[in-house]
Amino acid sequence: MGHIACFTAYLIFGLNIIVCKDLTSSDTISPLALFTLRSLGAGLLFWFISLFMPKERVERRDLPKIFAASVLGFFLAQITFLMAISQITPMDCSIVASLSPLYTMFIAAFALKEPISAKKIGGVVLSLCGVLYLIINSVTTTSSTVQTTPVGVLLIVANSLCFSLYLGVFKPLIGKYSVVTFMKWIFLFSTLMSLPFSAKELAAVDFAALPLSYIAELSFLIFCATFVTYFLIPIGQKRLRPTLVSMYSYVQPIIAIVVSICIGMDTLSWQKVAAAITVFSGVIIVSRSKQRDTANQN
Repeated sequence: MGHIACFTAYLIFGLNIIVCKDLTSSDTISPLALFTLRSLGAGLLFWFISLFMPKERVERRDLPKIFAASVLGFFLAQITFLMAISQITPMDCSIVASLSPLYTMFIAAFALKEPISAKKIGGVVLSLCGVLYLIINSVTTTSSTVQTTPVGVLLIVANSLCFSLYLGVFKPLIGKYSVVTFMKWIFLFSTLMSLPFSAKELAAVDFAALPLSYIAELSFLIFCATFVTYFLIPIGQKRLRPTLVSMYSYVQPIIAIVVSICIGMDTLSWQKVAAAITVFSGVIIVSRSKQRDTANQN
């Protein structure tokens, strides 16, 4: 069950990159308005489900912490992603997003006092070289096809870093409450934060005139890529070792790259292949180092 949950969640995350790329490219809804719709829709679903579950009271002293978690892990993380996706191809986005395990390593070393070996440092440097190589070779053409820009790469880096910090800093708080209870407050705060800024943009959107394909993609983004995934990941975390759960994150770039090439949204070049190999090699080195460190501690 844990393997199925993790694989399905990261499969959806991979498809989410393609869907968000298509939605933002149309310029129908701004990134901030799109974030509000995602937060509002998933939040309503979590609050609705909570009505049929045992009541769980959140301590008042934890509400400011949950608010801070919402700012870091959802508001900033999702806004940077939605702003970046129009300036980066799905393939390049997947490559850069794969750096998340490396950020987690440093956060764990700071917060949980986990040792950092020379092999881990080497893996980080190798992956960083891959990202820098991708930035240097990123250009914007005058054609209708949007290419990767350095700003797009940096925004995806910021997105991954924000979410990694959220998972590391607020890990005790996340484990204190059930998924439904924690997420309904997270999405409530993120909606309240974004609504004052996006209300005017949302009011200007003619939802009745939206094509069926756009509505289908928006529904996927809200229900599958937000609501369903935040149910599945905790299921995997309870049944599998943390290292094994993190390895499933590599499903995301594989799916995004394959689908984007198949539908003609992206193209494969030797520069991207070289950057991907460099980034993934660094991540694998760090992952194997973490496994050995855990084995030595046991």
